[in-house]
Amino acid sequence: METQLPRVVTEILESYRTVGGINNIDGTNLPSKRAIAEICLDLLQLLFPGFHDQEPIHSKALRRATSYRVGSIADRLTEEVAKSLRLGDPDCSDAKARKVVLAMFEQIPAVRELLRTDVEAAYEGDPATNSFDEIILSYPCMEVMAIQRCAHILYKAEVPLLPRIMMEWVHGRTGIDIHPGATIGPYFFIDHGTGVVIGETCVIGSHVKLYHGVTLGAKSFQKDKQGRILKGGKRHPNVEDGVTIYPNSTVLGGDTVIGAGTTIGGNVFLQQSVPPHSLVYLEETQVRMIPKRPRRSGAGEKGKQGEPKPGITSVVTAGPREAVAEPDWCI
Repeated sequence: METQLPRVVTEILESYRTVGGINNIDGTNLPSKRAIAEICLDLLQLLFPGFHDQEPIHSKALRRATSYRVGSIADRLTEEVAKSLRLGDPDCSDAKARKVVLAMFEQIPAVRELLRTDVEAAYEGDPATNSFDEIILSYPCMEVMAIQRCAHILYKAEVPLLPRIMMEWVHGRTGIDIHPGATIGPYFFIDHGTGVVIGETCVIGSHVKLYHGVTLGAKSFQKDKQGRILKGGKRHPNVEDGVTIYPNSTVLGGDTVIGAGTTIGGNVFLQQSVPPHSLVYLEETQVRMIPKRPRRSGAGEKGKQGEPKPGITSVVTAGPREAVAEPDWCI
């Protein structure tokens, strides 16, 4: 094999020359995904002291530990922010990056207040949990919201790329995909979480609860004369206070508003606004039941009263109330 590797190297180098668009050779020093992943882990330690540490933290050592963490994160995050800012402004100074990072750290107390409300929402919204400790340590929504609330600050500061890398790191860990640009109010809870998607321009109010598989996405994209998608603009829905959306429902469109206090049942597809305090459900959902094994011969066309004939499909129709009731497998 060793004799063939020089040929392989030559072919790969030739692909670098001929296949453009996916190379960064002689280009900008891009943010490091590995460094950002380590920063995110350290942010979790800073936001939830004692929960993401291998050893317990004593109150006497808290100032020293916090000072070290803030300094360490600040140094590394400043470097990655500077790389990101230089993508748009090659002459961007380190001083600007330090200013952005300092502004983020100044908002950490406010972020922690929001995260406390998220923990409370999870505790009140999930009968399966018995403690805050369980929620902070094992619920994927807590990791997602801790990183998203920090990434959102950097997004608002117009730092390119880095906030997206932060969110893709936590997306890979949890299966929850939230854009750093999404604006999310207090007392936010995602139960289970796998498959949830929340778009960039989505605005979510207070006391909102989502289940797994919910998408808050874009309806369609405007295009220019050349057929290319126009960037920016309001593309994702607003979800007002006190809304609950059950599993695998999809809500699309920048002009779509889900009114306060609304409940949306599972598997609903919406592209229009919903008035406050509404109940949205699939009117008729059919479940078909057929025998897995052939029936005994000579049993006749029909056995006991009400039993379907062999090979006949039995249909169960769920009424409106069943469509919106909280199923046992969601808690």
